Amino acid sequence: MGASENKELVRKMFAGLSEGPEGFLGRIADDVHYTLIGNTSFSGTFNGKAELIKRLLEPLAAVLETGIALTPYNFIAEGDYVVMQARGKATTKTGKAYNNTYCIVFRIANGKVQEVTEYLDTALVDATFGR
Repeated sequence: MGASENKELVRKMFAGLSEGPEGFLGRIADDVHYTLIGNTSFSGTFNGKAELIKRLLEPLAAVLETGIALTPYNFIAEGDYVVMQARGKATTKTGKAYNNTYCIVFRIANGKVQEVTEYLDTALVDATFGR
């Protein structure tokens, strides 16, 4: 796949969130390497889709009223890499707003997301969810 196809895969991945988790997870390789930067309670490196779900997505779902509504506003692609900038909006189950900004770097191979590095405002994560 070329850069434009990779960019479209990532675009569809986030558009697919409205279809439910499979619209998102179906575009991620089973052996994905996902890193959420920082030292927050959600930060770390998750090896494989099962670990990503268990250690990041399920804990997030447990504290949020609904999922994070991400609005991508910029995509940059070159070779196997796609960079996406996005704004997120969510509310915790306690009613606290969680509106973060993201810059996420994806590496695509064989039509699936193989690697992800997610950058975000970690101070906001700590202020909203604690450490």
